[in-house]
Amino acid sequence: MPQPSWFNRLSIFAGLTFLYLPIAVLVAYSFNASRLVTVWGGFSTQWYTAAITNQSIVEGAKISFLVAAISATFATVLGSLAAIVTVRIRRFRGHHIFNGMLVAPMVMPEVVMGVSMLLMFVTLGVDRGPVTITLAHATFTMCFAAVVVQSRLAELDPSLEEAARDLGCPPFLAFMKVAVPNMVPAFVSAWLLSFTLSLDDLVISSFTTGPGASTLPMKIYSQIKFGVTPEVNAISTIILGVVVFGLVASRIVSRPSAKSSLAV
Repeated sequence: MPQPSWFNRLSIFAGLTFLYLPIAVLVAYSFNASRLVTVWGGFSTQWYTAAITNQSIVEGAKISFLVAAISATFATVLGSLAAIVTVRIRRFRGHHIFNGMLVAPMVMPEVVMGVSMLLMFVTLGVDRGPVTITLAHATFTMCFAAVVVQSRLAELDPSLEEAARDLGCPPFLAFMKVAVPNMVPAFVSAWLLSFTLSLDDLVISSFTTGPGASTLPMKIYSQIKFGVTPEVNAISTIILGVVVFGLVASRIVSRPSAKSSLAV
């Protein structure tokens, strides 16, 4: 196997440094005793205590996680249905228009979607709050979920379902018992991607939110406008720790299944 050249190694090292060095600095300065973010004043965990006991931050985190979980569920269900239509029903009137409208939010600026959602809710007289944020996030993330499920569904061998139908299984039951179990990893990936995009969103949430319904990114952004403190670093480090814990846990859980499949 050919070894990577020094230029490739240097490029990879520079890219990883550019990505992860700021995160490492953020984690280090979350233990800063000083109120100034860029001035080290000694080791302290006071900002973690301040972040956990900050009711505004806690309330924003609850709203963000609740909205992200619900919107990701809706986005995964709707995106999966759209993926099934585009992959299995290839020719129908308006197929290209449907595909274009499905992937349009991926390339459309978020500010355009935010303004359009705001105008729609105002026109319909809907009070803005967690419900409107959830609907907006589900609409925005549905296209990403559809793309993930589409790629997995297109890879499935249709002969497996055909064999089930030849043995007397109805088409819908054959799809549910043959295709759906093989698509579970795609469903999980689509849900996690939708959840992450919803949890991270700031622009659309700013347009579709109402009084008393600010998400965690909006809370953090409002603090940055009035002056950054290491409390923001502590919040970011906690979120990073949750993500790392989830990755490690998924790795540990998937390892026995991989070993068992190799043994078989």
